[in-house]
Amino acid sequence: MGKMIIVASGKGGTGKTTLTSQVGMWLSSLGYLTVLVDADAGFRNLDIALGLESNVVYDYSDCILSEMDIDEVLTKSYGCENLYFIAAPQSKATSDFDGERTRKFWDGLKSRFDYVLADAPAGMGDGFMFAAEYADEAIIVSLAEAPSLRDADRVIERLENCGVETIRLVLNRIQPSLISDKIQMNVDDCIDVLSVPILGIVPEDGEVAKALSQGVAAAKDRIGAGQAFFNIARRITGESIHIMDIDKPQTLWQKIFKSHSKRRERIL
Repeated sequence: MGKMIIVASGKGGTGKTTLTSQVGMWLSSLGYLTVLVDADAGFRNLDIALGLESNVVYDYSDCILSEMDIDEVLTKSYGCENLYFIAAPQSKATSDFDGERTRKFWDGLKSRFDYVLADAPAGMGDGFMFAAEYADEAIIVSLAEAPSLRDADRVIERLENCGVETIRLVLNRIQPSLISDKIQMNVDDCIDVLSVPILGIVPEDGEVAKALSQGVAAAKDRIGAGQAFFNIARRITGESIHIMDIDKPQTLWQKIFKSHSKRRERIL
């Protein structure tokens, strides 16, 4: 039986969809059969992050409401061998779904895949509950800012009420210079606010936008977002990987290394 993980946040704009797509790609590259489910009915965009917007024919409402087989609503990723996707409906509300059929849908995915990642809408509405009530674990994605953390805390409480016991935090779009200027909170303070284990820290990285536009995983380097996403995927599978130390401004050596890595990629 596979594991179902909800990716949630209190506020929009924290990078949930980006994290879901990138971590899903890395899980599949590690050899795990992975399916990503867009739980944001009416406002779906996970298909765009995966480069699959032209490939989607059906969505999970066709499975839950019309009893179409799960295999028929799956969209295969053409770039990742072990990665699949299920789209959210554009016009049907998850509040209309029968509870037993919804459970059958999620259980069916867990029986076929090693990992099921559900990209939930921000907040705690129907789309969130559609995934939260059936999740085995949760990833909370937050910015290192007080409003984002406050709303994340409320989401954590709701997940605990749903019976989700394993809840971990990803701090996204961290900029050491903003931490130094007291615009972003430091990592330790963020962890203290939410009192949940840290799963990963992702730095602000322009390479992510490039990867999303191409529907591919961000390139790994020693201090970039691609490496952070890769490390998160490995921690999900149970590996013990040190958290990247990125809440301090880059040293001159790190800047030179990153510049050299990008120049080498262009040459290759």
